[in-house]
Amino acid sequence: MNLLRAAATVSGLTLLSRVTGLVRENLTASIFGASALTDAFFVAFRLPNLLRRLFAEGAFSQAFVPILAEARQHAQVADAAKAQAAQADAANGAQAGPAPDPRGEIGSLLDHVATVLFWVLVVVTIAGVAAAPVLVLAIAGGLARDPAAFDAAVVMTRWMFPYVLLISMVALAAGILNTWRRFAVPAVTPVLLNLSFIGAALWLTPLFDPPIYALAAGVLIGGVAQLAVQVPALARLRLLPRVGLNLRAALSDPRVRRVLRLMGPAVLAVSVAQISLVINTHIASRLAAGSVSWITYGDRLMEFPSALLGVAMGSVLLPSLSAANSAGRGEEYRALLDWGLRLTVMLALPCAVAMAVAAVPLTALLFNYGKFDAHDVAMTAQTIVAYSVGLLGIVAIKILAPGFYAKQDIRTPVKIALAVLAATQLMNLVLVPLIAHAGLALSISLGALLNALLLLAGLARRRIWRPLPGWGAIWARTLAGSLALAGWLAWATQAADWTGSGMGALPRAGLVLGMVALGGSLYLGTLFLLGARPRDFTRRTVDR
Repeated sequence: MNLLRAAATVSGLTLLSRVTGLVRENLTASIFGASALTDAFFVAFRLPNLLRRLFAEGAFSQAFVPILAEARQHAQVADAAKAQAAQADAANGAQAGPAPDPRGEIGSLLDHVATVLFWVLVVVTIAGVAAAPVLVLAIAGGLARDPAAFDAAVVMTRWMFPYVLLISMVALAAGILNTWRRFAVPAVTPVLLNLSFIGAALWLTPLFDPPIYALAAGVLIGGVAQLAVQVPALARLRLLPRVGLNLRAALSDPRVRRVLRLMGPAVLAVSVAQISLVINTHIASRLAAGSVSWITYGDRLMEFPSALLGVAMGSVLLPSLSAANSAGRGEEYRALLDWGLRLTVMLALPCAVAMAVAAVPLTALLFNYGKFDAHDVAMTAQTIVAYSVGLLGIVAIKILAPGFYAKQDIRTPVKIALAVLAATQLMNLVLVPLIAHAGLALSISLGALLNALLLLAGLARRRIWRPLPGWGAIWARTLAGSLALAGWLAWATQAADWTGSGMGALPRAGLVLGMVALGGSLYLGTLFLLGARPRDFTRRTVDR
């Protein structure tokens, strides 16, 4: 399989997801602005998102995909042996035995994992609905100063908590499909949530009081749609899991117990990141009104490049690394990591430069409509500049952490995450008093860089990764292209008053998109002049 083509496919579909996500955030900003009620929604949505990362694409996927890839490798070896035995029997005139179960041991594993995941999440959802007031108070105590906002956050938390169950089952399906190299459906699935958001903002708002409740309804509708689209894709592969009633039988499967054992440290690793997020949200809720929203809008914009690069590469790499590890192909394993890191440097660094230099034009283009005024643009742009500092680290973690997960080593990333959590909160003590909400974003960025460096050092120390020849040229070309990009954008951003009333939406969009397109062309042209070619980054993996 050509991994560059697979990553490009996932990245292209993720681009569609992020475009619709930006439309969704634009509508949210223009209709609701940055107010106490929008803070309430983002706090309420953060709670199921926290558990989503815990039970879904976070801890669960990290533990489940390597076990599933190992089971698939063993099943392929067993199938090959059975085929040889059948050929030998046929040659000797022996009668063929009964037809095997088409789902086999893999089907049994999927059924047992789905059963355990489903019933655990049912209990978690019920508990979350009941404990919503306590959870909101814990994650954003500052909202208690505004009783209306606090009550709204509690109501929306209760509405959206079932999303945890829905999206976790989606993550199970995505893990299966990615392991079988079916990347398209998992990559396009987030689009459905964004479309549900957009539809709710446009058509459901008049039905709710306060109107912000429409977004909570949109989240739940989006979760149902995301799960529904997985069913046909899994059915075509005959890998649709069956949720059973016998939880004890599911837990008796040794492979399920292995997944749960691996999930233990993985839960701690994800929890560390989410604890940092909770602390930051709590701090932001005690700053100026709108701080939670400014951070959220900035984070949404930064998720655009981080998802296009990090999520795409991580989705492709983890199954490939797991398969290489199960088959004992050590050189391929190291080469895969090196390939991912090279692409990360050459793509993430110029994106970080562009986001930092053009933060105001980009924020104005996406959010400066309706109630989202020039002050909100300036505050959100500060967040984007702070986040851009750590973009390279954020993306690199998506490449480096699977280097441990695929070897079923989750403890090392946990230890690193704990150290980074402590460092991040120490940085908050210094940075928040200096630059308020932007200090929270900068602490996260610096923590991401530290996390990536520690992961890289751990992989190198264990000889899991080593730099292949050519890294000097990679850095030279990337830095030269990024400097050219920064110079162009620094000049171009002075060309207009991006938040002025005299500039309409279409002229602003034309200027910003043209500025970015020319900057991207300048960067790629610089790389080409310095000798970079697309074929240098083509990477194939053995798919047995």
